[in-house]
Amino acid sequence: MTQQTLINLATVIFGSFIFSIGVNTFMIAGNLGEGGVTGIAIILLYAFDISPAISTFVLNALLLAVGFKFLSKRSMYYTIFVVFLMSFFLWMTETWHIETDEILINTVFGGMFVGLGIGLIIRIGATTAGTTILAQLANKYLDVNVSYALLFFDMIVITIGLSVMTFEQVLLTVIALYIAAKVMDFIIEGMNPKKAITIISEHPELLGKMINSEIGRGVTSMNGKGFYTQEDKDILYVVINKNQLTRIKRLIKKYDDNAFVVVHDVNSVLGNYFI
Repeated sequence: MTQQTLINLATVIFGSFIFSIGVNTFMIAGNLGEGGVTGIAIILLYAFDISPAISTFVLNALLLAVGFKFLSKRSMYYTIFVVFLMSFFLWMTETWHIETDEILINTVFGGMFVGLGIGLIIRIGATTAGTTILAQLANKYLDVNVSYALLFFDMIVITIGLSVMTFEQVLLTVIALYIAAKVMDFIIEGMNPKKAITIISEHPELLGKMINSEIGRGVTSMNGKGFYTQEDKDILYVVINKNQLTRIKRLIKKYDDNAFVVVHDVNSVLGNYFI
């Protein structure tokens, strides 16, 4: 039981709790739907008055078999924990309803809480079972963004929701799902995205030294060759924090106004050389 494991467990507990608040306190309170297994559970609630705490547990338990086959054991151990937690918190917050005259409050905050909860759970390598497992599989085998794969599967469930909800409620649910997807994407991909910069310059050594000293970042120099001129060139590659981008652009412009610079979005950096 390492410190990181304890942090992961605490994150899963908090994420499951936040997710349950989003579902009960905002979505169900506003007579809205949801995506995935939770969306099916809400449909069963509206149609047959079956508690989402029970239906989500049963449905997720059935889908866990798929996860055991395709996902890592570590991920599935966390997921089993999440399934129990979600059912418990959905039961605990079943009467926590915020009823307002402005349905957009339920829509916006419901989407934010659901996205935050799922994002925290997925970020540590677990899933909320259900369609989240399908989204993880789409990401693993089809290289599809997790949040948008989840949104696709959720839309299928929402379409089924037309049987128990009005068209207006379904449209509001779609807005909530989109908000949830954006919040989830922000949490999963990183709250402080990095930027990778490729620099082709006539003065690579000077720029490299200036980036090292003034920006405080290590620079990798790679050998390249111009296709048209066939001239050998040194190409600089550096990863920086987003808030350092303006400074490094000014630095490059100051020392080599003719440098060719490409800026890439980087959502995850691994290794001990970047803090």
